[in-house]
Amino acid sequence: MRVSLFSLLLFPLVELAVLIKVGSVIGVGWTLFLIIASAFVGAALLRVAGLATALRARERLARGELPEQEMLEGLLIAIGGGLLMLPGFISDILGLFCLIPFTRRLLLKRVRQRMQEQALRQRAFADDPQARDAAGPQRPNVIEGEYQRRDNDRLR
Repeated sequence: MRVSLFSLLLFPLVELAVLIKVGSVIGVGWTLFLIIASAFVGAALLRVAGLATALRARERLARGELPEQEMLEGLLIAIGGGLLMLPGFISDILGLFCLIPFTRRLLLKRVRQRMQEQALRQRAFADDPQARDAAGPQRPNVIEGEYQRRDNDRLR
């Protein structure tokens, strides 16, 4: 997923517009309360979910397995907690999607599919010698062989 500069600049503006709209509907006091409460909830969920994920990763390591699922879940939990701690309602909704186990697993499934598709595309080009030569550094064509100098034979 490519994030353009325009969408990166647009997100805070949309977040601010939503804050203003919610503030005009429910009032400034309740809006500030919701923003502060979501930051505390995000920090608490980050702590609890992160600890649970770390324990699951430790169990898999004890069994001699690689905890790749737990590592990806831990990354999403960190992103979700950080989004909840940011002021704004759109970031809170995105953070909740990252912290709720059901939606987190759906997001991870989607990310894994995209990673596998990308790996297949790279593998397909790695098997193609023309694509590999075009992508990599150009090497000169070298033909190895033996030679004998025959200049002396011609002069005689």
